[in-house]
Amino acid sequence: MLKETISFNRALTKNSTLYTKQVYYFSMEFLIGKLLRYYLVNMGVEELVREGLAELHIDLDDLLEQEADPGLGNGGLGRLAACFLDSMAFGGIAGHGNGIRYRYGLFEQKIRNGFQTEVADNWLKNDYPWEIRRAEKSIVVKFKGHVRTEVVKGKLVFYHEQYEPVLAVPYDIPVISYDNPLNINNLRLWSAEPLSNELDLASFNRGDFDQAVSLRSGVEAISYILYPDDSSRSGKELRLKQEYFFVAAGLGSIMKSVKKRNLFLAEFPRWVSIHINDTHPVLCIPELMRILIDEEGLGWDQAWNITVNSISFTNHTIMPEALEKWPVTLFKNILPRIFMIIEEIDRRFKERSARRFFDDRKIIQNTQIIKDNHIQMANLAVIGSSSVNGVASLHTKILKQQVFKDYYRMFSYKFNNKTNGVNHRRFLLTANPVLSDLITEAIGPTWKKNAEELENLLIYQEDAAFLEKAAKAKYHNKMQLLQYIKKTQGIELDCFSMFDVQVKRIHAYKRQLLNILKIMHLFNQVQEDPNSVLGSQTFIFGGKAAPGYHYAKTIIKLINTLAEKIHKEPRVRDKLEVVFIENFNVSLGELIYPAADVSEQISTASKEASGTGNMKFMMNGAITIGTLDGANIEIKEAVGENNLFIFGLSADEVLRYSSEGGYKSLDLYYDNQDLRRCVDQLVNGFFATAGEEFKVIFDSLLLYNDDYFVLRDFADYLEVYKQLQSAYSDRKRWTGMSLVNIAKSGVFSSDRTIREYADQIWKTSFRPIDFNLQDKP
Repeated sequence: MLKETISFNRALTKNSTLYTKQVYYFSMEFLIGKLLRYYLVNMGVEELVREGLAELHIDLDDLLEQEADPGLGNGGLGRLAACFLDSMAFGGIAGHGNGIRYRYGLFEQKIRNGFQTEVADNWLKNDYPWEIRRAEKSIVVKFKGHVRTEVVKGKLVFYHEQYEPVLAVPYDIPVISYDNPLNINNLRLWSAEPLSNELDLASFNRGDFDQAVSLRSGVEAISYILYPDDSSRSGKELRLKQEYFFVAAGLGSIMKSVKKRNLFLAEFPRWVSIHINDTHPVLCIPELMRILIDEEGLGWDQAWNITVNSISFTNHTIMPEALEKWPVTLFKNILPRIFMIIEEIDRRFKERSARRFFDDRKIIQNTQIIKDNHIQMANLAVIGSSSVNGVASLHTKILKQQVFKDYYRMFSYKFNNKTNGVNHRRFLLTANPVLSDLITEAIGPTWKKNAEELENLLIYQEDAAFLEKAAKAKYHNKMQLLQYIKKTQGIELDCFSMFDVQVKRIHAYKRQLLNILKIMHLFNQVQEDPNSVLGSQTFIFGGKAAPGYHYAKTIIKLINTLAEKIHKEPRVRDKLEVVFIENFNVSLGELIYPAADVSEQISTASKEASGTGNMKFMMNGAITIGTLDGANIEIKEAVGENNLFIFGLSADEVLRYSSEGGYKSLDLYYDNQDLRRCVDQLVNGFFATAGEEFKVIFDSLLLYNDDYFVLRDFADYLEVYKQLQSAYSDRKRWTGMSLVNIAKSGVFSSDRTIREYADQIWKTSFRPIDFNLQDKP
C-alpha cells in the first residue's frame, strides 16, 4: 500500500514539474541507507504505523531490522549524494540522481582474527522493495568498435560501427520530501544487461560452454560491484566501462526527456543542469558533445557552448590517486568516438591557451587534458564545465592556489565554494528521536524544516534541568550502542565511560594510527599509575579499507590487536577499552553518531576535503577533537574555540613541508621518549602474537619519513586530549559544550548547501512547500 501511494504521488510530481528546470546529479555512489523509516518519518505516519502494527503484534523496530542496507557506496561521497537528493526534494527542486545499480555493492566487511576479510555484499538477494524496473526506458550503450567518417553535404559525419552493445536498464527509487508527500524526486540506477537474452546455442551445442555464456557475463560485470580492483588492465577496463556506462545511459535518458518536452536544444542549459560529483562522471562532457554533434547534427561551437553551460563539477579531493587518469591506448580501444572528442577538446583548448599565454609554455603544459599518454579527467572536468566547486573553505582555497592554480588563473569566475552539509532530518530527527523530541519540546517543531532554528537552543545553555535531560538522552543512546556491541561481539562496556569515536574509511591520511598511538600511550600510563588517567574511556573504531590497500588493512589489524591486549589486562580494562565495529554503514552510523561523546577528526591538515561525519557527530552533541582541516575550520567558526579541541600542524605548514622539505621524523622519534616508546612497541614484542605484522607501519613512520606527520602532531594531540579529558570530567561544562554544538549545527544542514547550489550554480529556486497548514509537533 505504501509503495502504491508513493508511485501515485510521484506521477503527480512528474506532471507538475514537467516544465521546470531539471537537475541531474551524476555520482558513482549513493549511500541511501534503509528507506522504510525514512519514508514513514517524511510522510508523518511513523507513529500511526507503529500503533497499527502493534495491534497485529508486530514490532516496527523488528520490521525495520529486516530491511537491507543498499550497497551503493563507500563513504562520504555517497552519503553526501543521498543527503543532497533529500534536500532537493525538500526544496522543491526537480532533482534526479543518476548512478549504477551495483549487484554486490562494495563488500561486506568481516573481522576474522583481527584482519579485515571481504565477502560479497549481496544486498539484492531478497530483491529490493522500493525499486521499480523501467525496461521500456532502457538505453543502448556502445563500447569498442571503430569510427568511420564521411563527408555528407559538406559536413563531416561520424559513424560508430561494429561496436559491442550493452543494454542499460533503469531502476527507479523514489526520494520523498519531508512533510510534503506530493513532492517526490527520483534516484535512477542503471543495470547492465545483454542486448539479447538468447543463449549462443551454436557455441553451446559444439561444447564451447564458456563462449556461450561469456558475453552475458562480461556485460553483467559492468554493474556487478562498486570500484572493482583496477590494478590490472582488465580491472581498469571494467572501471572505465562502468563510468561511461552510467554516463551514456543517463544522458541518453535526459535527451529523450528533452525531446518529449519539445524543448529547443539551443535552450538546453535553461532547462537542464547536469552536475558531476567528483571525477567519475566527467565523461558527461564528451558524451554530451557526441550526442549533440553525432545525433543532433549541431556544429562544434554550438555543442560546446551548450555542454559547458549545462555541466557543473564538484571536486572532492586533492589526493593525486583520486584525480583520475586513463591510459590513452586503453581509453581509445574502449571508447573510440569519445576519445576523438576529448582529443579535439584538448587540441582546441591548447590553441586557445597558446594565443593567450604564448609566453608561458609551462601553463599550457600543466593544463592540457592529454599528457604523458594519459587522459587527465580532472583537467577535462575544469575545462568542460561552467562551475568548479570545492566542499569546504580551506579545500576550495587549496584548489585555487595549488591543485588547479593554472586553471584558476584562466577561469577564476568558475571557482566557488559550497561547504558540505548533511541531512539533519535523517541524522538527528530520525536517528536520535530521544534528543529530537527534547529539542521540539524546547523550541518547537520548525527546526525540522529550518535547521538553523536549532540556534534557539542557546537560551538553555545555563538551564540545569534542560542540560540534565540532554545528558539523559546521550545516556539512552549510549545504552543502545552498548546493547548492539554486546549482541554482535559479546563485549560488555561501561556506559559511564567517555565514548571516543573514529568511524570513517581507513586511510593513512585520516590517521587512525595517530589515535592508536594515543591509546597505546594511555595504556602505558595506566600500567604505571592508574590514577594518571582521568575517568574511563571507550575507543570505538569503524570503517573499511580498500581490498588492495595493505597498509590500511594492517591498521585494522593493529586496532584489533590493541583491543585484545587491553581486554586481557584487568588493571587497564577498568580505564580503557577499544572496540572495532565491523562493516560500518549508514545504519550503523545512525546508531553510533547519537552515542558518541568525542568526535575524532584528526586527518592531516589539507588532506580531508571537508568531511561529513564531523557534521553528523556535531548535530548529535559530540565534541570535536581535530586538526584545522576541511570543515573542521567552519565548525570551529560556528561553535567558537571553547567548544571543540584543535591541535596540530596547519594546512599551510603541511603544504610548506611537502613543497620545501625540512621534516625529519627521526628527530621527533629521538626527542620524545613517550613517542619513541609507543613507536617501538609496534615491533619490540609488546604485541606478543604480532611478529613482524606491524613493521610496515613502523617503517612508514621512520624509514619513509612519516608522510602524514603523525609523529609531528603526536605531542600536541596528547596535550589537547588531556584538556578534553578534564572538560569531560566537568559534567556541567561538557553538557553545555555539547548543547552549543547541537545549536550551531544548523548551518551544516544539506538544505543550506543545496540552496547555495540552486541559487549560484544550477540557477533554479529552492522553495520548500508546506503540505500541512499546521506543523506537526
